[in-house]
Amino acid sequence: MTTATPDPTVATAVTSEPATSESGPTASRAGEPTDTVGGEPTEVVGDVATSGPAASTDEVGTSTVDEGESAFRPAPTGASHRRGLFTKGDRVQLTDPKGRKHTVVLEPGKQFHTHRGAVEHDGLLGRPEGIVVTSTGGTDYLALRPLLVDFVLSMPRGATVVYPKDAGQIVTYADIFPGARVLEAGVGSGALSCSLLRAIGDHGQLISYERRADFADIARRNIETFFGGPHPAHTIHVGDLAETSERDIDRVVLDMLAPWDVVDAVSAALVPGGVVCAYVATTTQLSRTVETLRGHGTFAEPAAWETMLRDWHVEGLAVRPGHRMVGHTGFLVTARRMADGVTPPVRRRRPAKGSLPDTTDSPTTTDATGTTAITDSAEVL
Repeated sequence: MTTATPDPTVATAVTSEPATSESGPTASRAGEPTDTVGGEPTEVVGDVATSGPAASTDEVGTSTVDEGESAFRPAPTGASHRRGLFTKGDRVQLTDPKGRKHTVVLEPGKQFHTHRGAVEHDGLLGRPEGIVVTSTGGTDYLALRPLLVDFVLSMPRGATVVYPKDAGQIVTYADIFPGARVLEAGVGSGALSCSLLRAIGDHGQLISYERRADFADIARRNIETFFGGPHPAHTIHVGDLAETSERDIDRVVLDMLAPWDVVDAVSAALVPGGVVCAYVATTTQLSRTVETLRGHGTFAEPAAWETMLRDWHVEGLAVRPGHRMVGHTGFLVTARRMADGVTPPVRRRRPAKGSLPDTTDSPTTTDATGTTAITDSAEVL
């Protein structure tokens, strides 16, 4: 088995919808005609049309490319800046022996100057990541490309960024998947947008709303800097999410002062089973967001939590918590969109004492599970 070199004379068609598997080597999507390139059938494999013999699949599902087949998949946006040798325009993170990090953009003939001497850019160009370069003052620096977490914590800011510990949980708990249509309110400085765009890929769609034009401009520049140019899946609107006309949205992410103000718009935009995830800073915002979602009637029971991140010092037998930690940054709230016309199930959880108005004057009954019901209003707690 050999991998064939892509034939530049054979055109390839990239689509944003998954292929439908049918029998036969020239199958196409259901209801669509099979194209031909140069008189030869074209098969849709994944998201790319290829001509010639189809890829074969063995009993365990392993796909192999037959001899003479032309196959080509373009690299995802930004991938070329994340691997390979250092080239002109790459961002490089130099870390000194004390762990201090400096980010430089490589340009031929330039130098990076510190109080410990200068580092020649030419000493990095054309070399791989993970090398050590020495300044003119004799200090060694480890050279690596900055990770997304490094970029987020050092990028220019307009609004406060969503910290990586929260962005990672938003991507996971909101179930941001490749190809998803995501609606974002409060783009801020673009930190969370970078994580969302990575998750949905080039064939997804991220529609961001930001009320302030200056924040939108900062976010756009940061996103383009990180990905090496505009991302094809991203659109930024300066305006209010409450006025959106978007529909058939898979996921909604809210990073704004008053998420409860846009619950109607979120409910109208989401598909049944879709997820809304809100990031709020205070307990009063948390309470109002959860109660609004709970009382809206179109969402399942919301979940709310926060995350603390603490590093550890590990050196031989000296293993202990670090002296500093990333404590409270914000609360996360998620809820699922139910189908239209469906009534949310009645909560069967015993409320905390004092969480609801006093009903001692009303006759009550208690069932075998300990659930209390107010008989005169038929309200189940």
